Amino acid sequence: MKEKIIIAGGTGFLGKSIIRRFNNSTTQIIVLTRGPAAVEDNVRYVNWDAKTLDNWAGELEGAKAIINLAGKSVNCRYTRKNKNEIIRSRVNATYIIGKAIESLKIPPKVWINASSAAMFGNSDTETKNEISSPGNNFSAEVCKKWEAAFDNSQTPLTRKIVLRIGVVLQKQTGLLQPFERLVKLGFGGKIGTGKQYISWIHEADFLNVIEGSLKNEKYNGIINCSSPQPVTNSVFMQALRDVLKPKIVLSNIACFVYIGALIIGTEAELVLKGRRVVSEKLDKYNFRFRYIDIKEAFKNLYNQ
Repeated sequence: MKEKIIIAGGTGFLGKSIIRRFNNSTTQIIVLTRGPAAVEDNVRYVNWDAKTLDNWAGELEGAKAIINLAGKSVNCRYTRKNKNEIIRSRVNATYIIGKAIESLKIPPKVWINASSAAMFGNSDTETKNEISSPGNNFSAEVCKKWEAAFDNSQTPLTRKIVLRIGVVLQKQTGLLQPFERLVKLGFGGKIGTGKQYISWIHEADFLNVIEGSLKNEKYNGIINCSSPQPVTNSVFMQALRDVLKPKIVLSNIACFVYIGALIIGTEAELVLKGRRVVSEKLDKYNFRFRYIDIKEAFKNLYNQ
């Protein structure tokens, strides 16, 4: 029989990346989605509302893994309504997956739940690892409630992993795309002071962390999913310019970033604030990153 991997919220950038890696002749991928039920390229899409225990729960029976990526995008204005939905979408999905697992005779072997490096707030130059204290801004509060819903689930037969994910670098998509657009439009200089740190991970290394989490029983608890060499925004933008080679380079003054964010309906703090996050856990597990240097990561993504 094929091994089942269930992906909740699998229609986003990271979900699609995981599907591409693990969709093969020995694995059945099942995606829990708010969209219609369907079968496409050997992937089965099952409808759920991410908050109610229903027929979808039976899909988890005997599964190799459940990977939960569900949650409203943080790329929006932080109105009260959006803030509440950002929290509810993560907490509700995590809570109900826990309830589903508790109801099964043969629960999944492992439950990987997404979280974010934003747990550490805006940490400036201080390096954060898995045992560092959390931050106290809105993004950190989201992560605290998200992880609390995960921790409170009673699933003794299922190994549980929280991945605090940094910025996953994917070519022409995902979180890298806005930076790429800025560079191509001539605004590829530093953003704000340029001193804020970006905790990043190449897509290939992100997928290898997922694979290690599936295969290696040592992987457990909280894991920071980020390169061992976070960089400042200034270094990040310079490395991106080196591969995209724009003819014009203008910096992004903070006040202009705030105005631009207001126009496109997002929050300036997503790029003006940062954190310096590394993983002691992955080092302990002898995980080998393929891409540690940001320049080499960009060269690979842009085939240079």
